[in-house]
Amino acid sequence: MSKSKAGIISFSIIIIILVIGGVSFFESVWSFPGNFEFFTKFPSEDLPLGLIPLMVIALVGTGIFVTIKLGFPQIRYFWHGIKVTMGKYDDPNDEGDLNHFRALTTALSATVGIGNIAGVATAIYYGGPGALFWMWITAFFGTTLKFAEASLSLKYRDIDDEGRTEGGPMYTIEKGLGRNWRWLAVAFASFAIICSFATGNAIQSFTVSDQIYSETVQLLGPTHFLTVKYVVWSGFGLSIQQVINGLILSILIGLVIIGGIKRIGRVTGFLAPLMAIIYVLAALLILGAYYSEISNGFGLIFSMAFNPPAEIAGVGSGMFLIILNTMLWGVKRGLYSNEAGQGSAAIAHSTAKTKYPIREGSVAMLGPFIDTIVICSLTGLVIIVTDAWHHTQFFVNRLDPNFSGELLNSSLLTSFAFKEGLSWLTTLGDKIVTISVLLFAISTAISWSFYGDRAANYLFGKKAILPYKWFFLLFVFIGAIAELEAVWAFGDAALGFMTFPNLISIILLSTSLKVMTKKYFSEKHTEFKKD
Repeated sequence: MSKSKAGIISFSIIIIILVIGGVSFFESVWSFPGNFEFFTKFPSEDLPLGLIPLMVIALVGTGIFVTIKLGFPQIRYFWHGIKVTMGKYDDPNDEGDLNHFRALTTALSATVGIGNIAGVATAIYYGGPGALFWMWITAFFGTTLKFAEASLSLKYRDIDDEGRTEGGPMYTIEKGLGRNWRWLAVAFASFAIICSFATGNAIQSFTVSDQIYSETVQLLGPTHFLTVKYVVWSGFGLSIQQVINGLILSILIGLVIIGGIKRIGRVTGFLAPLMAIIYVLAALLILGAYYSEISNGFGLIFSMAFNPPAEIAGVGSGMFLIILNTMLWGVKRGLYSNEAGQGSAAIAHSTAKTKYPIREGSVAMLGPFIDTIVICSLTGLVIIVTDAWHHTQFFVNRLDPNFSGELLNSSLLTSFAFKEGLSWLTTLGDKIVTISVLLFAISTAISWSFYGDRAANYLFGKKAILPYKWFFLLFVFIGAIAELEAVWAFGDAALGFMTFPNLISIILLSTSLKVMTKKYFSEKHTEFKKD
């Protein structure tokens, strides 16, 4: 069976499941198998380990397995990755589309995004400060997964007849594991396309639109003709402002993605560092002003990760369930933020100009460090030290049911924290988050369009690329007017389904990867010097 036929069948099955099962089916992906009654009390009611989602076990477990097998590459080869990224080994004559720095910034533009602003806030909203600890755990072991998937994607990439790269986990699976595994490669590519519409697209445009709408309401009020919401159907309202947001975002993103990977690389090479600098500097200013609270903030993170308040959590399975809830939100948002193990960033890294797969793998390791260990931590600490986290469901349900403040979720919680944290300097602290959301979301959507583009090319050939891009832009608009819960649920599910094929390939090719790594670092690598 051809890949195109297999792809059509795969999409048909997904659509049928969505129609029959609805959003609730996709929400269950991150709770499986605990959503079945048998597992809710396995092995005992006091310690229901069966409630730990398979997705968490697979991600963290694979990360631990590969980390040990490769000898902790995230520690041993971290400095080498920095030197490669700085361009010390760049040879412009090597095959590929982008140099190491632009390959990294393209991948970072997809990972450093809404997850760092809205994702961290959502994790704390539902899971409390302890969720940040589990984001760190996901990042530490996820760093090895990034190393593995990027190295393998570059090793098994193709170069088309026009000299452009074609790479990613779908090629790793088919070429590395053999044609008998093509069905798994097709599954990955199918979910990569769906994930590009949801996680890499609709969630981004939703957050931007929601943030701009909130700002407009503050200026004009909720009854202005731009902001008033007209009921489309029960429970769903739509404003003119949201429609305008969707149209503008679609046009902006369309102007970039139609130009292909080289234009994407140029834009993300500029946007990624710019947006990170703006956001990081603002966060550091806040932490500098609240430096006396930082140690208490870390204390909250660790205590809430392992020791929820006894009077709320109770004993036995009650405490276990609250810890599990915190862990789940941390891992989910950690994965969404740094995409480690998902395989998406490997598509960007496969475009690098190099003949050494391990070299680009060492560059890829910097992604989770920058994304989660640095930027997500800054967001989480700002929310915690400013006490903005009191405006969360976790705080009200677990600590203070009498809290009378407004509950804030997603980017609105982060905006509130920045406004509070910078109130000593300016009244416009929340506007920094608005600007960051705009830059982060646009850059993420731009990079994700390339991921979906490559998956569409793998399944259906070059003729599918342009139609894919138009559908992508349609989902930018849809996301801008959609509902938060539905968008996140579908995006989380697509993330999960996309991750399993990639993890399977990493495990099965881990021995080959170990040999490659040992061989590469046993050789002497000299810096490239121009004549």
